Amino acid sequence: MCADTTDTAPEYKHTLNLPQTDFPMRAGLPKREPEWLARWEEIGIYDRLRDKAGNRQPFTLHDGPPYANGHLHIGHALNKILKDMVVRSQQMMGRDARYIPGWDCHGLPIEWKIEEQYRAKGLNKDEVDIVDFRQECRKFADGWIDVQRDEFKRLGVTGKWEKPYLTMDYRAERIIAEEFQKFLMTGTLYQGSKPVMWSPVEKTALAEAEVEYHDKESFTIWVKFEVVQGVDNGDGKLWPRELASGRAYERTPQAASPDLIGANVVIWTTTPWTIPSNKAVVYGANYDYGLYEVTDTPEECWAAPGDRFLLADKLAGEVFKRARLEEGMWKRVRGVPADELAGLSLKHPLAGAEGSQGEWDAPRDFRAADFVTDEEGTGFVHCAPSHGMEEFELYRDLGRLQEVITYNVMDDGGFREDLPFFGGTFILDRKGKEGNANKAIIDKLTEVGGLLARGKIKHSYPHSWRSKAPIIYRNTPQWFAAIDRPVGDGQDTYGKTIRERALTSIDELVTWTPQKGRNRLHAMIEQRPDWVLSRQRAWGVPLTCFTRKGAKPTDKGFLLQNEEVNARILEAFEAEGADAWYKEGAKERFLSGIVNPEEWDKVDDILDVWFDSGSTHAFVLRDREDGSEDGLADLYLEGTDQHRGWFHSSMLQACGTMGRAPYRGVLTHGFTLDEKGNKMSKSVGNTVSPEDVTKQYGADILRLWVAQSDYTGDLRIGQEILKGVSDSYRRMRNTMRYLIGALAHFDESDRTLPAEMPELEQFILHRLAELDTRVREGYAAYDFQGVTQALFNFCTLDLSAFYFDVRKDVLYCDGDTTRRRAARTVLDLLFHRLTTWLAPVMVFTMEEVWLERFPGKDSSLHLQDIPETPQDWLNPELATKWSGIRQARRVVTAALEVERTNKVIGSSLEAAPQVFVADASIAEALNSVPFDDVCITSSIDVTAGDAPDNAFTLPESDGIGVLFQKAPGDKCLRCWKILPDVGTHQHPGTCQRCSDALS
Repeated sequence: MCADTTDTAPEYKHTLNLPQTDFPMRAGLPKREPEWLARWEEIGIYDRLRDKAGNRQPFTLHDGPPYANGHLHIGHALNKILKDMVVRSQQMMGRDARYIPGWDCHGLPIEWKIEEQYRAKGLNKDEVDIVDFRQECRKFADGWIDVQRDEFKRLGVTGKWEKPYLTMDYRAERIIAEEFQKFLMTGTLYQGSKPVMWSPVEKTALAEAEVEYHDKESFTIWVKFEVVQGVDNGDGKLWPRELASGRAYERTPQAASPDLIGANVVIWTTTPWTIPSNKAVVYGANYDYGLYEVTDTPEECWAAPGDRFLLADKLAGEVFKRARLEEGMWKRVRGVPADELAGLSLKHPLAGAEGSQGEWDAPRDFRAADFVTDEEGTGFVHCAPSHGMEEFELYRDLGRLQEVITYNVMDDGGFREDLPFFGGTFILDRKGKEGNANKAIIDKLTEVGGLLARGKIKHSYPHSWRSKAPIIYRNTPQWFAAIDRPVGDGQDTYGKTIRERALTSIDELVTWTPQKGRNRLHAMIEQRPDWVLSRQRAWGVPLTCFTRKGAKPTDKGFLLQNEEVNARILEAFEAEGADAWYKEGAKERFLSGIVNPEEWDKVDDILDVWFDSGSTHAFVLRDREDGSEDGLADLYLEGTDQHRGWFHSSMLQACGTMGRAPYRGVLTHGFTLDEKGNKMSKSVGNTVSPEDVTKQYGADILRLWVAQSDYTGDLRIGQEILKGVSDSYRRMRNTMRYLIGALAHFDESDRTLPAEMPELEQFILHRLAELDTRVREGYAAYDFQGVTQALFNFCTLDLSAFYFDVRKDVLYCDGDTTRRRAARTVLDLLFHRLTTWLAPVMVFTMEEVWLERFPGKDSSLHLQDIPETPQDWLNPELATKWSGIRQARRVVTAALEVERTNKVIGSSLEAAPQVFVADASIAEALNSVPFDDVCITSSIDVTAGDAPDNAFTLPESDGIGVLFQKAPGDKCLRCWKILPDVGTHQHPGTCQRCSDALS
């Protein structure tokens, strides 16, 4: 927009109103972002926002606590940035948005780290004083909290960082214990024994949320259980068969058919280690079974001619194939109906084995059950109720658990020392690898002729997400919260039981983002068993309860329920933390003078860490002054895995203590993957570190990646993706740079009322009003991708490619005209809205933009709100008109681009095209505005009517044609327009407009 210079021509460049700014084109974010962080800390942004809260409606996002162990990974960054964008956007829309970051400090990962340190020093954890051990754990967590806090702050995350919540704070431990005591006092706490997921490596029970599935290669064996006469259980008494629940089926005892005596029922299992604990075999009542006989065998085979086997007809062929028997080496003798199976009992393959000491001599029960399938295996399932939930429930409902529960497997996964043949063997070794138990069992079964076939299988198997070692199901005494027992606390608005309250909360009290999150949690709560609260570890909050010596869990008065004792415990925890429970003389300290300590045993298990984090609503939202007024959170926001984790445990805990969900809204995001969609793994080398991204690109690029992504699914990240994000960032930065420059020296005297503005400016105000609604609705719905996309499209299509392009001539070349003042007013309105709209996403860059115009020691964009946008800016009729104008403009600019490509012209200002418009109303609209300025031509002629055949047209713009013509006249040395009047005014070589501006 500046004139060519010659020796004789006047130089007018210095007279133009060109943009003036020192705002750098290159961001330099990695270097500059820490400076802004320091500035915000000095200003005290978070506290200043709380100070001006006034009558603002509070908004509380409750932080799901990360674990205080290790550096942040990209999933942490995604989560915390999403939370920060929620908090900042709610604040800037007029709420008092609070965010108290927190950490989960107890639990196994930290115990493991301290144990590793002990082993390196040759120390045995079990020989160290438990309080000293817990102090080591506390110190370890403290160190990582400081590290992670700095890493989170580096991402631009705002919050009460100087006073976070920690589950290991004394006050927190006191309240966690208090919340547990509510379960104790309402009677929803009980001690039971059933198979739970157990980590032999970690020697503790695990919750579903602590388990992940990986492929594992397992031994697989086909085991023979010989049919014996009758149905007694070794003492001459018949087993009851009646069961109303349908999990077992009635059968009539009868003599076994002679051809079945000595035949073998074959079972298939991938857990050979459960065979020593076998107590029964079950079958499907509605499947077809047959008696099969071997007629021939190959050289290497564990079957012999004449052997008879009972198998499901659907699976018999595959079983014999596994036994190396080819077609023709076996035959089906006859069918065996379910009622005939019901008359049989079986013999354990190790029964009578030399040295077995009678361990397996009692006949095995044989009955129908509804969990048997004929999709794989043999059609028969071996039952070890101590190691399988379905078998456990079957015999629990029969009332015969005492006869089928075994205690063969110890807490370290080893068999009890006195178990014949296998005592002292281990299912897994100390590192979680295959132990020697499975091989010992398979070898013994082979020796006694108990196997038909063996092999290996690769299948999905549960592992501890901490140790990465396989887990087992193991029957152990544990403490449970009964979720179907009436709570009896008088908070029954949403249900009488924990499950009822949770399901009602899910459907009536919580907004789910995305909605599918509701279905997932509802299904989990609907189907889940009672909550296992106890863990056999040291670093955590203990189950602060006592059991009566010599009493059974089912006895009345088994648990001490005494408010005075409870209060004494809580007082100690407040002052000393949960370590008080483990100090010498703790039992006497808490009980003496209230009850006789000699009559009670202290429980030393710790609470499931999910109970800790599930209780955070109590010691953060309810207990802290900066929590929430009603003890509820407006939003919980975590990854989709937390449907079985924090969302789940918080729901159960709150429904047990306050009668409803602790949150009004739940937002879930997906996982982070590499650019190819693969799971990230250090061993593969495809991880992306937040620290590396901030060092190379800056945190705003990482934040923009989050905002531009669809967080409801899994998110991909890598170098190419980040480069793309950087490109879009640069375009936005250049937009803001242009705004700053064009607004140089703007003040209130330049401001123009909307009614006095040209139509083009009024149209841009209309677009701002539309966008304001889109932004506010998007932020309210946590649709950051939608907001970002709308704003970036607006800046690219409406501003850079249209409004800025059209108005450069007015801004640079006009004098103090109404239309220039109007344009600058619109630019100022744009500036205030774009900076605040984008501030929740690009926190550093928008602060830099703001300070460029509004510097000052205490100045900060993040103390501002999104400006209210008048609704009377909306003008749909004008918008429709300008939509038609822009459509016609696209045809003109496309026609001129053809001439530019053919080198007929170098600039659009060299053209004076003739535009033909078939629709008279559109022609009238084009003639009602300075359409030459809109098309950036020196002049233009608009004619209503059909275009000649040789006119340029676009397929998508029917009824509009353009004939190219060169502009007549000379080139203005100041604005470069070619006009007939150039050179006829006071200032040489200028047009009328420029001469007036110079005067």
